[in-house]
Amino acid sequence: MNERTVLTGARVVLPAGVAEDDRLTVEGTRIAEGVPHEAPTMDLTGHWIVPGFVDMHVHGGGGASFQAGGAEEAMTAIGAHRARGTTTMVASMVTGDLDDLARQAALLSELTEQGELAGVHFEGPFISPHRCGAHQPELLRDPHPADVRKLLDAARGAARMMTLAPELPGGLDSVRLLADHGVVAAVGHTDSSYEATLEAVEAGATVATHLFNAMPSLLHRAPGPVTALLEDERVTVELINDGTHLHPAVLQLAFARAGADRVAFITDAMAAAGMSDGMYTLGPMGVEVRDGVARISDGPTAGSIAGSTLTLDVAFKRAVTVDRLPVEDAVRALSANPARLLGVDDRVGSLEPGKDADLLVFDGSYDLVGVMRRGEWLVRPEVG
Repeated sequence: MNERTVLTGARVVLPAGVAEDDRLTVEGTRIAEGVPHEAPTMDLTGHWIVPGFVDMHVHGGGGASFQAGGAEEAMTAIGAHRARGTTTMVASMVTGDLDDLARQAALLSELTEQGELAGVHFEGPFISPHRCGAHQPELLRDPHPADVRKLLDAARGAARMMTLAPELPGGLDSVRLLADHGVVAAVGHTDSSYEATLEAVEAGATVATHLFNAMPSLLHRAPGPVTALLEDERVTVELINDGTHLHPAVLQLAFARAGADRVAFITDAMAAAGMSDGMYTLGPMGVEVRDGVARISDGPTAGSIAGSTLTLDVAFKRAVTVDRLPVEDAVRALSANPARLLGVDDRVGSLEPGKDADLLVFDGSYDLVGVMRRGEWLVRPEVG
């Protein structure tokens, strides 16, 4: 018989809202219905229980990168983010040589097959040279469908998302190709106009890669991609809530316009997430982290922000305490929405019977004190 545990006394964030002083039963690796007799209990009075977070855009953490080394390094990054509340994640890769990206995608596909990752995200190389940010300009290329298909084939079914600039030659055809293969087409690192962005959405694009960042600003006579992506109900917008990438007022504006069902908080974290300041890498580039902000250290894009050092527990606390979002709305952006986009919401993303027992415990100050993944405590709450 599977071991049962009943978590009691906490405020539990359920799909229908917050349940006060509720009980949640874990049986084996799953969430179970009801409260069995004589099951061990853990009193979590004064705490919050929320579903494990889902990060659909993360490059590394704990000093490790998904784009360098082998499975051991990837597992270091996975472990670093799991300890901070991300129980499901997609491995993101920045622009690189096409053959190198294909080789690394094949390795990451094995971790996907093993259940350690939820898939692979290609952030480049099919992006605009005018909005390349921390990507190496000399490695960028137009999104010809044949090259797109090469990366999809290399990922062996593990490709979940690809970011591209739809205004480039082959862009719309590649969006259609991705949609036809069940891969999320994301608009990002783009110099697209309002009209061209709408064309991309009509072709099948459903995500805005870190909205506002690496795309034209919203102007009164040139609304650009930001407006198109915010106004279309088919698009979910990624937001990096670290206090560096977005001003709180801009984040609140985007959240208010898109609504709680169309926002996915991401980290866009690189290897320095959970680590101290110093020198790191992001793909083939050197990165210096100073005061927690990562920037390219040399070359033509020196000084550009190079992802983040954010973890999703910090994004959650900031959403509730700084941005003043309702807890249930913040949780939706961190769990249910990305799980739905990735097609894994039948297993994760909400606290419902039959789903994986992926859950987090926060104290009354919204600090993370417990992490459970598939019924196992990775971080056990220290309660009486």
